[in-house]
Amino acid sequence: MENLDVTVLRALRDWRAAGQHALLVTVVRTWGSSPRPVGSIMALRGDGAVVGSVSGGCIEDDLIARYTQPGAKDALPRQAPPQFARYGVSAEEAFRFGLPCGGTLELLLEFDPDAASLRELVQALDAGRLVHRAVRLEGGQVTLQDADAPAELRLDAAQLTNTFGPEYRMLIIGAGQMSEYLATMAQFCGFAVTVCDPREEYRGSFDVPGARLVATMPDDTVAALQPDARTCVIALTHDPKLDDLALLQALETPAFYIGAIGSRRNNAARRQRMIEHLEQTEESLARLRGPVGLYIGSKTPPEIAVSIMAEVLAVKNGVQLPQGMDVAHVKDQLGLAAPGSACVVG
Repeated sequence: MENLDVTVLRALRDWRAAGQHALLVTVVRTWGSSPRPVGSIMALRGDGAVVGSVSGGCIEDDLIARYTQPGAKDALPRQAPPQFARYGVSAEEAFRFGLPCGGTLELLLEFDPDAASLRELVQALDAGRLVHRAVRLEGGQVTLQDADAPAELRLDAAQLTNTFGPEYRMLIIGAGQMSEYLATMAQFCGFAVTVCDPREEYRGSFDVPGARLVATMPDDTVAALQPDARTCVIALTHDPKLDDLALLQALETPAFYIGAIGSRRNNAARRQRMIEHLEQTEESLARLRGPVGLYIGSKTPPEIAVSIMAEVLAVKNGVQLPQGMDVAHVKDQLGLAAPGSACVVG
């Protein structure tokens, strides 16, 4: 499943390239609770087709009605400079538009965004680049600039700048049953998933539509993938011959999450093995996570996959996880089994 922003921009590009009227809607401010965060975008075509969202649906319905019915009250123009729209100012309006109690959000509406600029932006995202898109509020002119790091939406009296990046990627080493659950969840969360396993007996039964399955050695796969700050690498094979070199290769990249499944004993043994035989240090292995996942008492493959996906999303979203969610720490505190007696997490 493609990154939602890219999906919205791709649809908007196609509509404008075909000469169709379209509206780009961006959440620029929120007060109190709001259904969608600042920076969220939605594309609305002249006939009412919608991709993306800015609320739970009621605001979308209002925008569709105002945009597709030119003669209606409060109708939106087809061509005009950018303008703001605010919803949920009063309790009555918040209720009408399905906003949480006290919720208010402000939107920027861009009418008929330039097709050439949209094409250039989507090409940059397809090439894996991070891009600042700035739109002048007075006339709607758009400029694009490559970015070095993700950034929050910026709005001042002159322009709005939103940062768009390529889709997040997940590389899973091992094509077992748990990999199928994790790959499925990752795709629903907007990750492009690659599963690597040189073992034919595991690849033969792997079946997750949309996930790319490759037979190359894991360390070669990591090198070819060139992980960036929007990539995570997770080893699920329990086989040092497949996992170790790939994990070390990943640690040389900016990947935001690198980890391996296994018991506390197995993960301790992996670190010791890397230090003794692969010239690593505790410092060089500081970013290596294991056992992966959050402690949720999981024991089955789908539950373990949930715990891993939850930890990946927490790290991606910059959430500082409490020590009480760390698998090794909790099991040590609770005295749950001898270290290494099981390979479950969570």
